Amino acid sequence: MSTTTPTRRRPGWWWRRIDTAAGGLALDLGLYAASAAFAAVTAATSTLPPHRAWGGLAVLGYLGAAIMALGQLLLRRYRPGSPLAGLPARWLVTVLNWAAVALLPLVWQSVQRAAGRTDRAQEEVLVVEESGQRLAETGTPYLGPDAIAALPPDEQLLGYTPYQPAMALFGLPRVATDAWWSDARVWFAIGTTLALLLAVRALCRSDSAAETAGNQAAVLRGVQAATVLPICALTLATGGDDLPVLALCLLALALAATGRPGSAGLAVGFAGALKLFAWPVAAVLVIWGVRRRAGLRVAVGALGLPAAALLPSLVVDRTALAENVLRFPLGLGLVSSPAQSPFPGRLIADALPAGRGVAAALLVAAAVGIAVRLVRRPPRTARTASLVCGYGLLAAILLMPSTRFGYLLYPVAFLAWAAALDIAGIRQPATEDSPQGVDLRT
Repeated sequence: MSTTTPTRRRPGWWWRRIDTAAGGLALDLGLYAASAAFAAVTAATSTLPPHRAWGGLAVLGYLGAAIMALGQLLLRRYRPGSPLAGLPARWLVTVLNWAAVALLPLVWQSVQRAAGRTDRAQEEVLVVEESGQRLAETGTPYLGPDAIAALPPDEQLLGYTPYQPAMALFGLPRVATDAWWSDARVWFAIGTTLALLLAVRALCRSDSAAETAGNQAAVLRGVQAATVLPICALTLATGGDDLPVLALCLLALALAATGRPGSAGLAVGFAGALKLFAWPVAAVLVIWGVRRRAGLRVAVGALGLPAAALLPSLVVDRTALAENVLRFPLGLGLVSSPAQSPFPGRLIADALPAGRGVAAALLVAAAVGIAVRLVRRPPRTARTASLVCGYGLLAAILLMPSTRFGYLLYPVAFLAWAAALDIAGIRQPATEDSPQGVDLRT
C-alpha cells in the first residue's frame, strides 16, 4: 500500500489565496467597497471637523474605484485577456483613487484653511508649522518647560513638539507665506510620494517579464496598504506627519531587499530623524545588516542621521529637547497626551488598580520577547525584517497606555509590504531557511 506525504502549506497561504483571487481584483473590490463604507461612517459620525470633511469627499472617490474594480472583474470574466483588467489597469485605478481620497481632500482642506477656515487641519499640522517657525528663528524647534508653562492652559498642549528635530523642516514653507501650498500636509504628501516612488522603482526591477508581473502585483498590494487604505488616506489628508515616516521605512526595507544596505540605513535614518516610530525599524535593520555582514554600513545612516539631527537642538537648548522628546512622550510633561484609543493597554490602565504599571509591564515583556527573538534568530531577509517590525509595532501600539488608532497604519503597512519583498528576482534568499544569499559586501 503506497502512501504519499501531504504537502506542507507555506505560512500565510490563506492570505495569498485571498490576495490573488480573480487576479487580485476581488480583494481590490472588497478594499474599495469597505473603504467607502468607512468614509461614509466617518462623514456621518466623526466629532473632528477635518475628518468629517474628508469622509464626505473620500466616499465618492472610493465608490468610483469600487465601480471601476467591479467593471474590471466583469471584463476578466467575460473578456479574458483584456488589458483593462490587467495589472497596469489595477495600478492606474490605485493611483487615481489615492489622488481622489487623499491628495484632493488634502489640497481642498489646505485651500479652505488658507481662505480662513480654522477647522481644516488637525493639531499636528499646527504643531509642525510652529516648530518650523521656531527652528528658523531660534535654531531649535522646541519650547522649554518655562515657556510652555507661560502659555494659557488651553494652549500648553500645542506648545509641545513630540517629534524629532527634522520634522520641523516640513513646517518651514509656512514661515515664508500663508498660501495653501505652504501647508505642512502638502509637503508631507510630496515627501511620501517621492519615497514611495523610489521604493516601487527599487522593487519592480527584474530581468524576467514573469518575475516583473509577480513583483508588481505584490508591490501594488503593499502600496495600496500605504496609500488608499482609509487609515492612511485620512491621516495624510487631515494630519499627515506619519506618512513620510512610513514611506521612508518602506523605502529602507525595499533597499535592503535589493542588496543596498548603506542606502537602506540612510532611508531609515532620515525617518528616525523625523519621528521615534522609525527607531525600532532602524534597530531591526541594523540587526539584519549584522547578519548580512553589513551592519556598519546600515548603522552609519540608521543611527548617524537621527544623532546628527538632535545635535543642534542639544546645543541650543538641551532642557527644551528633553522636555519635548523625552518627558512628554513618557507622560511626565506639564500636560498629558490626548491619545486615548481603547486598546488593551489603555483599558488595562483604566480598569485595574495598578493598571498603568500592569500595562507597562506587559509592554516591557513584549519588547523583551521581541529582543530575544532578534538575538536568537536575527532576520536574514528584508521580508522577515518587515514582519518583525509589523508584529512588534502592533504589540507595542496595543499595549501602550496612551496611543492612537491611527498608529495602526505602521504595522498594517509593514505586514502588507513583507510580501512585496519575497519575490523571485529580488537578490536575496526568499526564506530564512534558504542557504543561498547575496554577499552585501560586494
